[in-house]
Amino acid sequence: MPSTDLSATEEARLFEKAVAVANIPTLLMVLVQLTGDLGWLEPRYRPSRGQGLDDNDTGGLPDNIQQEVRAASLKAITEWRAGKPIAIDDPDPDLLVRMLSISMGEPVPAEYGPMTKAQLGLRPVEEDPIPVPEGFRALVIGAGASGMCMGVHLKAAGIPFEMIERNDEVGGVWLENRYPGAGVDTPNHLYSFSFVMWDWPMFFALRDELKTYLGHVADHFELRPHIRLGTEVLSTDWDDERQLWKVRLRKNGGAEVTEYANVVISAAGIFNPPVFPDIPGLDSFQGRSFHTSRWPDDLDLTGKRVAVIGNGASAMQICPEIQHKVADLKIFQRSLHWAAPFPHFRKEVPEPLRFLIREVPLYQAWYRCRLGWTFNDRVHPALQKDHDWPDQDRSLNVINDGHRQFFTRYIKEQLGDRQDLFEQVVPSYPPFGKRMLMDNGWYRMLRNPKVELVTDSISQITSDALVTEDGTHHEADVLVIATGFDVLRFINTYEARGKDGRSLREAWDDDDARAYMGTVVPGFPNYFMLYGPNTQPGHGGSLLFVIEMQINYIKDLLRKMGEQGIGAVDIRQEVHDSYNTDVEKAHENMVWTHPGMKTYYRNRKGRVTVNFPYRNVDLFGMTREARLEEYVTEPRRDDGQSKASQTGT
Repeated sequence: MPSTDLSATEEARLFEKAVAVANIPTLLMVLVQLTGDLGWLEPRYRPSRGQGLDDNDTGGLPDNIQQEVRAASLKAITEWRAGKPIAIDDPDPDLLVRMLSISMGEPVPAEYGPMTKAQLGLRPVEEDPIPVPEGFRALVIGAGASGMCMGVHLKAAGIPFEMIERNDEVGGVWLENRYPGAGVDTPNHLYSFSFVMWDWPMFFALRDELKTYLGHVADHFELRPHIRLGTEVLSTDWDDERQLWKVRLRKNGGAEVTEYANVVISAAGIFNPPVFPDIPGLDSFQGRSFHTSRWPDDLDLTGKRVAVIGNGASAMQICPEIQHKVADLKIFQRSLHWAAPFPHFRKEVPEPLRFLIREVPLYQAWYRCRLGWTFNDRVHPALQKDHDWPDQDRSLNVINDGHRQFFTRYIKEQLGDRQDLFEQVVPSYPPFGKRMLMDNGWYRMLRNPKVELVTDSISQITSDALVTEDGTHHEADVLVIATGFDVLRFINTYEARGKDGRSLREAWDDDDARAYMGTVVPGFPNYFMLYGPNTQPGHGGSLLFVIEMQINYIKDLLRKMGEQGIGAVDIRQEVHDSYNTDVEKAHENMVWTHPGMKTYYRNRKGRVTVNFPYRNVDLFGMTREARLEEYVTEPRRDDGQSKASQTGT
């Protein structure tokens, strides 16, 4: 049934406008499923491979073929809207791989069938109770994107839970980071939960829209009664006898309280706390000075001399945004970064296309699947070292070298008449060695006479200037510190102590974090992490999909605990160690261990602790089912000691 109040004539006109601007490779997949005609997969209609991160809207097909596809799509959608059933409602994995391959204009491996099937379409989280004993309680730390997702699934499973959030509102990083230009660098039709339909107004959402989206999740799924805002977790301690976690909390400005939980799920993220540079005199600056994550609401940069320390992801968003307001802008470059073209930067989704995405779930599903391949595993082969490659300093293999040539040409083009900056902005290390940034006008901004890129190191900061090693005083009214976060010290906002009182800091030797599938650590029973060590899809993709995969694994483990009367699960040391040995071996052959750059992916020992070395499809397979034989399990005690609700204070 139509979900709009439009007349049939108005609706038909909107569909006609929508199909006229829709993505051809996506329409082809919709056609196949609506009509059941596999002829649309024949060579005559096959799109060519898209370039870079572009949506490849035309598929590289001739105009007459495009018009044929659009006309047939409009007819098929109109008939479906009138009640004709979908001809292929549930494609098998083999057909899905064939369809995705043709849609992308390149081969997609056969193992992507099950994952594509799971990704395809809006899949509501249905009530699916997990049996837990009376008094059982889960505690989630954090109410950002990870916490929201966990809360939705715990509620659907009927598991009593509470979420603890230190801020006064939900949203996590999208609440705290409110600097100019803040936004996502993954397409928001992909950077969104598989179970929530959202009418995104832009292809890449800005911070306010993302914050609104997460607030909607909290409201729509009625999570707020389960969220304790303005409350800080101070510590979590495992009580082995009672099979409970003792959690110390403090309400903002209030006294400490102690709570108990059978399960603790850390959804605290890694982008906190902020990191400040170790520069003499940093505290002596007399003008406005702040970290990007603490951007003042009352700040007016009009006519101000602004200095920005750092040129990473946050600086790349901020500087182009403020360049025309300021009197002058000096960017103190700390290291070089690669940045990819950003075809849909600041582009609104045309209203007819928004209508199509809202009203035709198949279009939304295939559009999302195509984005998933473009931004996920497609680039993974380019990150592998070819030890016979002749120029290993600058690239890894023939594919990676092709990326270098493409990005280099792009930078030259964007710099225009400022080719004198070329050597200062083009990295010598291989593409993807550090976090790949999305160019939102950075190189064009460097052509602005108001903007100066300073490459000399800062030797000291005075009350009104930044002094570089060459002795130059760069006067400033406002100092913006864009130096990122303490991402290597996972779980660093509270103390977590497991068996025998050993803390995670001790287990990890401070910044050498390791976990089995980024989720569980030996000696910390019933303690689960979302976005833990080695879970970031560094080669690209949506972190939210990674979180959903982790949650699928945690839910399966909780279900088996409930069904089999298990009171505690603790990952076996040998399972954990073997997994992490394999992770390290995989990283040895990847770009992130290349010696030509420093990156926040690696800790002080040089070990990659942040990124996942495998493909997203590999993690999908790993997280389908929890294997109890990999855990030391303890039967649930029936003496009442493990009832968290009876022991809270």
